[in-house]
Amino acid sequence: MTKFFLRKKIGDRVINGHPWIFSNELGDSEGNYEPGDIVSVYSYNGSFVGKGYINPASQIRIRLLSRDSEEVIDDSFFYKRILEAWEYRKQIGYVENCRLIFGEADQMPALIIDKFNDYFVLQTLALGMDRWKSAIVAALQKIFSPKGIYERNDVPVRELEGLPQQKGFLSTPFDTNIILHENGLRFHVDIENGQKTGYFLDQQDNRRVIQHIVKDADVLEAFCYTGTFSLHAAHYGAKSVLGLDISETAVNTARKNATLNGYESTCRFETVNAFDVLKQWVKDGKRYDVVMLDPPAFTKSRENIQKAITGYKEINLRGMKLTKPGGFLVTASCTNLVDPELFLKTIDMAAKDAKRKLRQVTWQTQASDHPILWHVPNTQYLKFLIVQVM
Repeated sequence: MTKFFLRKKIGDRVINGHPWIFSNELGDSEGNYEPGDIVSVYSYNGSFVGKGYINPASQIRIRLLSRDSEEVIDDSFFYKRILEAWEYRKQIGYVENCRLIFGEADQMPALIIDKFNDYFVLQTLALGMDRWKSAIVAALQKIFSPKGIYERNDVPVRELEGLPQQKGFLSTPFDTNIILHENGLRFHVDIENGQKTGYFLDQQDNRRVIQHIVKDADVLEAFCYTGTFSLHAAHYGAKSVLGLDISETAVNTARKNATLNGYESTCRFETVNAFDVLKQWVKDGKRYDVVMLDPPAFTKSRENIQKAITGYKEINLRGMKLTKPGGFLVTASCTNLVDPELFLKTIDMAAKDAKRKLRQVTWQTQASDHPILWHVPNTQYLKFLIVQVM
C-alpha cells in the first residue's frame, strides 16, 4: 500500500482527529497509486496515522477512513460502519427517519445516507467514496432490505473531485414521491427532485420546540420550502399561518401537505420573493405574533462570508420589525462557514438596528442523528435560535 508522510509542524490537526489532509500537509511518499486508491498516512517521524482514499485532483488530497493499522478497507468494512451507525441511531431514538450516515461524523468522509422509513437516499461526494458505492448499496440491502435506494449525486461539489453530477435508482425502480411521518404529521417527500436528498431531517427536533410559542398565534414563515415548520405551527395550535417561498413547486407541495394533514384552512402559502415582500410589509406596518426564518445558505465559500452576514442581518432585521412586541422570532442558519458566535453576533446587530431587545428562549443545533464530532468543526453547521422580541 502506498505510504504518505505528513510534513513536520503541520500535521497536528490531522493527528488530533480531523480526517482531511490537504496537499500542503503532505511531504514524502513511497509507492504508486491511482486516484481513489486506499493509501496509508504516517507522521513525519514514521508513526502510523491512518488509512484513507486519495485524489490528486482534489484540494482535500486524502480523506481518512480508519486510524487502525490492522483494519482492512474492503466491502465488509463499509457494512460494519453502516451497521455501527444504525445501532447508534437506534440508541438515541432515531428509527423511522434519520440521517443514517453523516460523513465525517460517522467516520465515512463524503458519504451521506438519509433514511426515509423504508427508502434510502445516498450521496457519494468524493471519488474515493464513489468507488465503494456498490459495497455501500449491498450493505444497505443486507441490513435493511429496503423498498428502494436512490442516489442524489446531482451536486456541484462532485465536479471538484472530477466526478459527474448524476441521480438515479440504485435498486429496483420505485415511486420516488413518498410520504413520511414526523411528530404526528405527514409530509410529501420528492426523493428525485426535492432539495438535497428531498427533505431536511436536520430540523426535525427543532420543529418540535416551537409548540408552546405558536399556540393561538398568527404565524409568518419565510423560506418555508414544503411547509414543515408551518404545518408544525398549525399542529401545535396556531390561529393562522402564512408561508412564503420563491419556489412554486415547493409552495404547491406545502399546500398538498396542508391538505394531507387537514390544515388547509389554517395554513396559506404564497409564491413570492421573501426578501422583497418582507421589506414592503415592514413599511406597511404588518405584525405577527411569531415570525420564522429558515433561509438557504447565503454562501458556500469563505470568500462570500461577509455577503452572507449582510444577508442574515437584513432578513433578521426585517423579521424583528414584523414581530409584535412580546412576540417570538424563530431563526436559523445552515452554513458551517458562519460559526455560532458569528451568527449570534449578527442577530445582535440586527436587534440593535431594529431598536428591539431580545430574550433568548432556545438555542440549538442540528438533530442528534447529525452528530457533531469534536475536533471536526464542519460537522456542526446548523444554528437554531428562538428569541422573544421585546
